[in-house]
Amino acid sequence: MQRAADLERRKLELFDRHDERTRQRRLWCDAAAAAQDAVTCYARAEGLNRFEVAQELRRAVGEFRSASSP
Repeated sequence: MQRAADLERRKLELFDRHDERTRQRRLWCDAAAAAQDAVTCYARAEGLNRFEVAQELRRAVGEFRSASSP
């Protein structure tokens, strides 16, 4: 998740207008918060450690990205 967040943050720096950057930053933050909430809810519902769930999600996303890269 951290690498994806860093990549999206770098994309924000490319926007020329302040209002455009602000809008995109808000969307990015909302999406990140939703992802964190989903991880927390899943971990609680399954009786799992939240950190371990987030770590496994990062690993799975990394594998997916590696497999889908040209």
